[in-house]
Amino acid sequence: MKRTFSVLVENHPGVLSKVAGLFARRGYNIESLVVSETQDSTASRMTIVVEGDKRVLEQVGKQLNKLVDVIKVNDITDEETVDRQLCLIKVATADLNVRQEILQITEVFRCHVVDMGRKALIVEATGDEDKIQAIIRALKPFGISELVRTGKVAMLRGE
Repeated sequence: MKRTFSVLVENHPGVLSKVAGLFARRGYNIESLVVSETQDSTASRMTIVVEGDKRVLEQVGKQLNKLVDVIKVNDITDEETVDRQLCLIKVATADLNVRQEILQITEVFRCHVVDMGRKALIVEATGDEDKIQAIIRALKPFGISELVRTGKVAMLRGE
């Protein structure tokens, strides 16, 4: 079972360490953690995806609320949200025919080729988790030599 928490925290050094330490001490598994400033430079938003059983997931929210630097915790799992991930995928290919196939796949997924060398190209994909997984599956047969992806960023839909 997975839950997504949107956590507003004070923007100063050591806050990320405190939150990560909470998870480490309790033995909770963080699947994804993204942190960035908000429109208010004194606050940062953490989007945390946690996997665990029902009891663990209930404790996560309670424990986060106890931290001094935490301003607000929202479990947004069951809310209407817009969420995205970013993924960079390096595919090693020197064959022009294979390269053309990869370019066609990027068009289908509305991805962008952000770097093209003689022996490799890098594809940038953004979307929800399902889209990111699908593009990875589509490019895997061509030989992914390197892959990096952000975690989920999410925001409640407007009213």
